[in-house]
Amino acid sequence: MWRPERLLLGPRMASPADIESLNRVFADAFTERYHRDGLVGVRVPQLNPDIWRYALRDAGAGAMLWYDEHDGLVAFNMVHRSGAEGWMGPLAVRTDRQEMGVGRTIVSAAIDWLSTQGVSTIGLETMPRTVENIGFYSRMGFAPNHLTVTMTGHAARRRVAGKVVRLSELRPDERSALAERCRRRLEQSARGYDYRREMDLTAELALGDTIVVEGDRDVAGFAIWHSAALVGGRPSEELRVLKLFADSIETFVRLLVALEGCAAAVGVRLVAIRCQTGLTHAYGALVERGYHVRWTDLRMTLEGYAEPTLPESEVLFSNWEI
Repeated sequence: MWRPERLLLGPRMASPADIESLNRVFADAFTERYHRDGLVGVRVPQLNPDIWRYALRDAGAGAMLWYDEHDGLVAFNMVHRSGAEGWMGPLAVRTDRQEMGVGRTIVSAAIDWLSTQGVSTIGLETMPRTVENIGFYSRMGFAPNHLTVTMTGHAARRRVAGKVVRLSELRPDERSALAERCRRRLEQSARGYDYRREMDLTAELALGDTIVVEGDRDVAGFAIWHSAALVGGRPSEELRVLKLFADSIETFVRLLVALEGCAAAVGVRLVAIRCQTGLTHAYGALVERGYHVRWTDLRMTLEGYAEPTLPESEVLFSNWEI
């Protein structure tokens, strides 16, 4: 009986030249996963190449690829580090090489790489109904935490209380100074976390923007968002929040109003926020504001590398997907 070769070469660092292969493996692997879960009518589309370019630049040396003996892409793992926060995603194994130990190889490589980077958090997200994935990651040392619930609200132009700044409206020196103030404020609540690279890449690749809510004495909150289409060949329909910090629920609501206004300004209908439901006060605020649940993921962290515990009133959403 014919069996595929088991040779696995890598990891190699991904480049923009690999985007076509990444898209093909990504779409096929996730479509197969949905079919195995009983969703036989689902076909996962390929992503917008600009989104892959962002993921590759954001991951840097953590953008890992593995190949077969014919130089065909077998697997990938996009491994990211934002200061002390480390996470992996997306990751996938080519359908004909699944259940051969490749998944363990690529996750182990990510853990090894992140542990050498001095991070305090190592995490990932997976589909909660996919029990095989949960069991696999658990055997790798990850423990399930709370759900991440993707919620959507409608674009609207409303007045935001207080001062709200868009980084794109500032001079380069002013942008750098305000981004540094955001880092210093975040450091007070999540030691070592740093989202300046995401701010810079978002601006450089023209995918979205960053908004900052000013408080009486310091930055009160900020949000990095993308409005570029997620799926290749389709128009953009939503503004997606990548990272969000707020020093209080009041600041969080101000950010929501500002984000809804940004969505209206760029001509998209929806604001999509991946809400970590461990922060029940933020989840309640979204429900009260009329946001609807669209999708769920299970957030998992490696033993000894949990997420920081925030002061009770604060909000920190960090999207562990692209």
